[in-house]
Amino acid sequence: MKLVLFGPPGVGKGSQARFLSKREGLTHISTGVLLRRAIRGGTEVGEQAKAYVESGKLVPGPLVRVLAEDAMTMVGLDRFVLDGYPRTIEQAEWLDSFLIEAGTQLDTVLSLACSDEVIIDRLSKRRVNKETGENYHLDFKPPPSDVSPNVIIQRKDDMPDAIKHRLEIYDKETHPVQDWYRQRGMLKDIDGDGSFEEVYERIRTAILEAESTS
Repeated sequence: MKLVLFGPPGVGKGSQARFLSKREGLTHISTGVLLRRAIRGGTEVGEQAKAYVESGKLVPGPLVRVLAEDAMTMVGLDRFVLDGYPRTIEQAEWLDSFLIEAGTQLDTVLSLACSDEVIIDRLSKRRVNKETGENYHLDFKPPPSDVSPNVIIQRKDDMPDAIKHRLEIYDKETHPVQDWYRQRGMLKDIDGDGSFEEVYERIRTAILEAESTS
């Protein structure tokens, strides 16, 4: 099973990718995580990417492509879920060609979505321990009573106006890519509203449908 998972910030994409990893045995390949790991490890790709990140620029596609290709190759080009990639039609076309040349192809592309209001409510209630980096949520995982309120902060990215801006960027970036997959009959829209378990069951149903038609 080879999947691509789309979803705006706050839709629960990371949690669903972890569910797929744990319950379905898929390798979760997040290009964002791979980039941060490469930068921390001081690899050749990491050093090149670091210069772009520190200057506030997007990391060029070819660098991200190397990380994605290596990660997929390491798991035998099977049983993975790509998270955060592809982001452009050019990347989608490369991924398609890369897999076809290897004698395989994606099984399905899942697009998680819910209303901006729900996402803004979710993200604006996220808090971070500035000393440890641990994440909390006022509704689902509030900070423990023994942690000083002075070390609990709300990131600027989690302010409502910042969230709206992030959603606008996501929508602008990914709509063309999703349309590209939709035209090829590969995209399945998933309602991301509800509990993690409810959303996971919708994803599982979509995967079974894709398996039955492959």
